[in-house]
Amino acid sequence: MLASSFTEDKIEAGLDEAGRGCLAGPVVAAAVILPRDFSHPDLNDSKKLSAKKRMELREVILKEAIDYKVVEVQAEEIDKINILQASFTAMHRCVDGLKEKPELLLIDGNRFRPYKGIEHECIVKGDGKFLSIAAASILAKTHRDMLMEKLSEDYPQYGWEKNAGYPTKAHRAAIAEFGTTPWHRNSFKLLPEQKTIDFS
Repeated sequence: MLASSFTEDKIEAGLDEAGRGCLAGPVVAAAVILPRDFSHPDLNDSKKLSAKKRMELREVILKEAIDYKVVEVQAEEIDKINILQASFTAMHRCVDGLKEKPELLLIDGNRFRPYKGIEHECIVKGDGKFLSIAAASILAKTHRDMLMEKLSEDYPQYGWEKNAGYPTKAHRAAIAEFGTTPWHRNSFKLLPEQKTIDFS
């Protein structure tokens, strides 16, 4: 069972992101504040759950959370500021959008850009340790998967409904054959045989 909180008395928001390693689509971050007495036997790191279970838990989280926020940072901004900073920016915008002001941010991972006025704790594999981070991982993952599935209707050749924009062999082959879309991250190594791709 994951821990319900890091402290005994502070308002905590769990934060996580999805899509950092993708070649296309936004990076999506989520922040979730859960009730202190919240528990659910199935809530865990989104990567350890089936797509069906993630969607079931998504509905539970949306219903039970005290507050939550999901934010997208698009490929164009990722290309300008790099994926790490884009992930931090998405998380900061999540906190900006919370109606309930947290007193502590629980960050999945080992790095974070401090948010002014709010303490934070970086927790490696935190989505498998704390309920609020696991909830954030599920909201970010399901939001992004639904978005990429929708985008795949306009760009069916890339298989985004299956690979969600990650660098699968089929996705790279489609980029080689059809080129890129406005949703592709041009700062990423889209094709293995070249270091950069110049679209100017």
